[in-house]
Amino acid sequence: MHDCASVTLPDQSWGDMVQFAFAREQIVRPDGVYPKYGAVDRDYYGQEYDGFQDTFTSSLYANLEWGRFAQAAAVLDGYFSDFVADDGMINMRGPETAQFGLTLSLLARYYRYTADKALLQKHRHKIAATASILLELHDVSLQLPQDDPGYGLIHGWNESDACLFEDPAIWWKPYFANSAMTVRGLNDIAAIWGKIGGERSLAQHWQTRAKQLHARLEQSIRANIRHDMKPPYIGPLPGAKLTFRQALAQQNPSEQGWPHRAYAELLHADVLPTELSHLVINCMRAYGATSIGVVANITAANEHERNLLGFISYGYARQLLSLGRVDEYLLFMYAHRYHAHTPGSWTAGEVTDITGGMPLFCMPAQLTIPLLLRWALVFDDEHGLHLAKALPHAWLFSGQQVSCEPVPTPWGKTGLSLQYDPQLQRLDGKLALPEGQPQALWLTLRLPQGKRWQKLQVGDQVLLPQGPAADRFNLKGLRGNVSLQALLA
Repeated sequence: MHDCASVTLPDQSWGDMVQFAFAREQIVRPDGVYPKYGAVDRDYYGQEYDGFQDTFTSSLYANLEWGRFAQAAAVLDGYFSDFVADDGMINMRGPETAQFGLTLSLLARYYRYTADKALLQKHRHKIAATASILLELHDVSLQLPQDDPGYGLIHGWNESDACLFEDPAIWWKPYFANSAMTVRGLNDIAAIWGKIGGERSLAQHWQTRAKQLHARLEQSIRANIRHDMKPPYIGPLPGAKLTFRQALAQQNPSEQGWPHRAYAELLHADVLPTELSHLVINCMRAYGATSIGVVANITAANEHERNLLGFISYGYARQLLSLGRVDEYLLFMYAHRYHAHTPGSWTAGEVTDITGGMPLFCMPAQLTIPLLLRWALVFDDEHGLHLAKALPHAWLFSGQQVSCEPVPTPWGKTGLSLQYDPQLQRLDGKLALPEGQPQALWLTLRLPQGKRWQKLQVGDQVLLPQGPAADRFNLKGLRGNVSLQALLA
């Protein structure tokens, strides 16, 4: 655990959960590296689960975000060596189409964090083949009639469990998430392809195709919004006549099975215009796709149970934070911790019934809290780098230290250390800002009701609060180690 970024919080159990999750991963994985989805045979330690894409993507993501580069490299190398064929297909009972796009995006993030050209060059052929799978699926969709709802959208399973049914073709459909995550993956891998020795012409081709797919995706989503419902409703795929709740109640099986994954991955890709992302989230909240603020494991409605989705769902949370819906993000973070984990043993459930009972453990669910806490403290998206964006004001104003460092970002490592003095009503702190320059750099100091900041002094600069809540400070142009002092009005 020596390379994990350190965190100090008023409630240190949050930081302990991060360390615990990574320790448990090394225990669950044979030799600390070989992938396992669960810990009990059949559910889910049988070898048929070993190539599960979520096991790979959740591990690579969480280890990268906490600076655990050696483990991230081992997980990446092992997966591409043992579970990815030369044609890009995975050795797993059934692929999940959007996860190919997420894989490409995370490979790009790996390079931006580590600059490890050699490992990506080792698997460059398989990486290109992974992208080729998505392009081939796009080619097939472009051969459909233009009035077909799935024209120009990537068809494929959104859930590996589709293979367990008599007719898996029911789920070979143009789920919006398939195309959204493909856009994200192609753009991200194209941005670093030349830096690892890849052909620039291929990277340009990926970007061109991503642009074409992106435009069709947005067009299709707008055409399928049901404005006759309040709030407006958008389903997980185009052309659906029933809502997901109606479909699950009336059709067995239904092409709208596992809509929780389709929604979470659509939002995780973060490629939609802001108003559409808000619309998707509001739709999920209004029509039964969340429980206690967390993505629900959506089934036909019944009066006996309501479940939280312990894994996958972090993509929904990430979009909440990107959109600035911080209160909802914090509800997600707390609800996941206290409802998706057993008390005491912190065993994270794949799916957890809100009425209690022992959940079925899976490793990707265990790695969700590390992602959520990391993003609350240090978060990056298309708009730049955000420090303390979802730091609860109860933590900030506790009078105890809040710190996290050194945290990797696409622009270099960063860190923060903050402590509020209740008697002086003053916040003192230090920031270690990255040497690279993000498009935007913000520090958020969330406030209790009735409080407001007077000013923030960073080094020799005086900054005034901005934003609707007057709790954000623009640090654009600053780099290196700086001290800060904030005074309440």
